[in-house]
Amino acid sequence: MVKKTAPGYDSQELREFAEVLRGRRTINLYLQMPVPDELIRDAVEVATWAPNHGVTEPWRFYRLGSKSIGRCLDLVRELVTAAKGEKAGAFKAKSWSEKPGWLVVTCRSSDDELLQREDYAACATAVQTFMLYLWKAGIGSKWTTGDITRDPGFADIVGFNASDEFVVGLIWYGFPKVTPAQSRKDVSEVLTELP
Repeated sequence: MVKKTAPGYDSQELREFAEVLRGRRTINLYLQMPVPDELIRDAVEVATWAPNHGVTEPWRFYRLGSKSIGRCLDLVRELVTAAKGEKAGAFKAKSWSEKPGWLVVTCRSSDDELLQREDYAACATAVQTFMLYLWKAGIGSKWTTGDITRDPGFADIVGFNASDEFVVGLIWYGFPKVTPAQSRKDVSEVLTELP
């Protein structure tokens, strides 16, 4: 049965849902506690219900284990050391080693420019859905698209063919140590209503 919400749409359920949407934050610092495996699988399953034109389901999800994470830490240390020096490389690797959970989301590549844009948008929506599901469960996350995600060595570590897929994001997740405050522009600054 479909619930009707209009005209009294300001229900308690909607207010609570809006609070989850407004409350989500990018989390940089995590408690060193494992996130239940089943929760991550559930979040990925829910993410696959994101809108995708033509039901192309262009996403792939790769959950990294300790061996893969270790290889990523080596790669980021190498990349940052080459760009900024050994001290910066060691600092970055240590910082990244404190991220409890790692998920890579890729998008299927296409020569069709319109399809590629639509598929990328679908994958971005899937990432947001994944992050919101986790947030509702008390798990924070960060979506990163740093240099490592475009390095050919990253595709080798994760195990996908870079000519068939590209990285939409590396998502770190875990129980938040610190949740930052944030604000947004008023809707009047971003919404244009046409006659």
